[in-house]
Order: sequence, then C-alpha cells, then structure tokens
Amino acid sequence: MRAIIYNEFGGPDVLALGHTDKPVPGPGQVRVKVVAAGVNPLDHKQRYGWVEHFYPTTFPAVPGLEFAGVVDAIGDADGHGPLSGEALAVGDEVFGLTSTGSYAEYALAEHVARKPATLSFEAAAALPVAGETAQRVLGTLGLMTGETLLLHGAAGAVGQAAVQLAVASGATVVGTASPANHDFLRALGAVPVAYGAGLADRVRAAAPQGVDAVLDAAGQDALPVSIALRGGTTDRIVTIADMHAADHGVVFSAGGTPPEQVRAIMAAHARLAVEGKLAIPVVETFALADAAKAQELSEAGHVRGKLIIKV
Repeated sequence: MRAIIYNEFGGPDVLALGHTDKPVPGPGQVRVKVVAAGVNPLDHKQRYGWVEHFYPTTFPAVPGLEFAGVVDAIGDADGHGPLSGEALAVGDEVFGLTSTGSYAEYALAEHVARKPATLSFEAAAALPVAGETAQRVLGTLGLMTGETLLLHGAAGAVGQAAVQLAVASGATVVGTASPANHDFLRALGAVPVAYGAGLADRVRAAAPQGVDAVLDAAGQDALPVSIALRGGTTDRIVTIADMHAADHGVVFSAGGTPPEQVRAIMAAHARLAVEGKLAIPVVETFALADAAKAQELSEAGHVRGKLIIKV
C-alpha cells in the first residue's frame, strides 16, 4: 500500500511517499481504508523525536493519529471490534484514532466511532484529536459553570474545540490569538486578546474577576504569564504544547483517557458536529504525496482549524 514513511528523525524532508505492507488487524482491531487523515502539531513533534517519552517511535514509521474511512477488515472472528457494545461490518464508515499511522491507504484502529452519513470524511477526520484533547483537559482542569478559562492558542483546532465546549458548559473563555482571528473567536463565544508583550494586562482587563483555570494549546512561553495570572500558583494550569512544562511545575497532558471514554467522546462530538454545535473547520486539504507540505504549514503555526490529507 502507499504510505508516507520516515526512517529517521528530522525536518519535513525526511517524509517520503513509499510502499509498505498492508497491516493485518488483530483481536480488537479493525483495518480501515483511509479516506482522510488529520494533521496535528504532534505529528511534527514525533517526526523530530521530541515526544519519545510519550510516543516512542519504531522505524520505519508512518505519521498520523486520526482518520476517517471505511472498515476494510475486522480482527475478531465474531465481528466485534473496537466499537463498544456494537458489531462492526466491512463497509461501515467510521472515524477515530489509529495505532499504525493515518498517512496511508490503510490503517489499524482500536478506537473508532461511526461516522454520521451527513458528516463528510474530511469533517470527521478533524474531530478525534482536537475534540478528545479539549474534553480531556477541560476535565482535568475541572472547569465549572461561571468560571473563567484562559486559553492560549484559541484559534487552533484544539483551541476552537475547547472554546465551544467550555462556552457550552457556561464558562467564560478568554482566548489568546492574533488580531486577525479575534472576530472569529468572538463568533465562537470567546473574549479574544492578542498575545505578546503586555498580555497579562490585557487578560486582567478582559477578566477583572480573575482567571480560574488555564489551558495552554500554544506553547510560546505562555506558562510564566499564566502562573502570574493565577496568583503565582501552578494549580489548574495544563499545557499540551510546552515540552518544558515540568520546569515550571505545570502538568503536561498527553493522553491517558480510557478507551471506552475516547469512543464515547468521539461519538458525542460527531453528534454535536451534525447538530452544528461543534465545528472545527477544514482550512486546507493536501494529497498524500504532499504530506510534508502539510506538516510544514502545521509546524509554522497560525492555522485556523484543521489541515487534512486526502488519501
């Protein structure tokens, strides 16, 4: 099968279109013919070898965490795979998280949800990572109705999901973003502020009641100012972007949600997407052969939404 493959850590140039064996599903797995694969910041961090502690790499490696596609084979003889309480059949349209890399024609998955017929493959592939990450971190923070969340990187895919979920829960969201994204964030229900010098004063003006919790989805030295805005404490500050979180005494969240909860979250978010209550826009699509360009754009930052590879 065709797949994007890399054999060493490095920049986008280590990614190459090649061929590898079609994976064989084991018990509890399905093989999916990938239609669309989501591009995430974690993809280039894995490519550089920056997150080996959390996501160890075996070469040759195929990048990509999330996908949408069609069930091609099922590992269990009785037809029961990774969809809790239901049987899956060859031909079912699903989306989810892969264990073998989604930048490929075929991928194995243990965490999937059914794709609603009215949700495009591209829109479905945009949901798993951003939605689960946002839901997980908001849960870790214990954000409650009436509280104020400071969200760094609010215009990115995870940031957008977190804004929508937090606002729907009755929280106030102050989101950092470039001025070009402020009207967009207001439309989602957030109070936008520009990042950079003077950020603390702008946040205090936007949230005179104070900040109850912080989600850092941007990195870029956001943690020191976040700690200051929390009154010097690291309590209720979580980052998904700063690899030096431990140096600040801040929690770095890299997963750990139980599989059954992951599947339930994805299914719930798909329903919200169909109802128009959760939107993560696809801003650009790429052919599989252009995966390096997609990762390069993702790595540069400032992407409002999702980049998708169409396989």
